[in-house]
Amino acid sequence: MLKKRERLSILAFALLVLIAVAPVSNAMHIMEGYLPLTHCILWMVVCVPFLILGVMNIKKVLDNDRKTLMILALTGAFVFVLSSLKIPSVTGSCSHMTGTGLGAILFGPCVTSILGVIVLLFQAVLLAHGGITTLGANCFFMAIAGPIIAYAIYRLLTKMNVNKKVTVFVAAFLGDLGTYCVTSIQLAAAYPSEVGGFGASLVKFLGIFAATQIPLAIIEGILTVVIVIALETYARSELRSLSF
Repeated sequence: MLKKRERLSILAFALLVLIAVAPVSNAMHIMEGYLPLTHCILWMVVCVPFLILGVMNIKKVLDNDRKTLMILALTGAFVFVLSSLKIPSVTGSCSHMTGTGLGAILFGPCVTSILGVIVLLFQAVLLAHGGITTLGANCFFMAIAGPIIAYAIYRLLTKMNVNKKVTVFVAAFLGDLGTYCVTSIQLAAAYPSEVGGFGASLVKFLGIFAATQIPLAIIEGILTVVIVIALETYARSELRSLSF
């Protein structure tokens, strides 16, 4: 048991090292000042109930088994690393993996919303990725909408008795793609096309994101499966306490 925990600690440390060496990028989530003020306020208000539930759920998880704190920290590091590796895309935004599918599968979408908002705050303040005014919009698409989609897919496929590794891959893959569908909706709502309005703008944003996001979503699905396999090997008891 001690050796398994040591190996899990090494895995967590490796992810933290990746954080330290991840290249700084000028690309962003939705960048500071890009959305109209009314949209910024709206998305912040929408996020508040999910974040409140997230804090309550984290307390329940840790009260149930303090040993899951290591997995929670590992999941947060996974989100940070993957969401820091960005490819410039639509003006004012970018394409990147999210890593939130893993948190949604293990802890549920509300807990993942807390991990996501912490990562987004850190990136906005220290790495100039995203922004404070757009924090609500970024939080909603990456830390709330994406995890909800991943969690729903995971639960559905689990009930259908689909192979667990396939289930994890599909949940992470679709959670990532769903994240960028929501981003496209946010951007289209903020900047509808002069010809065709919201619908035309949405099609444009979805088309631009698709070119980079589909391969990134495939990679995220594979990486999520790899992490789950590692956790099943070195943290089986902790996963049982999470009913995984």
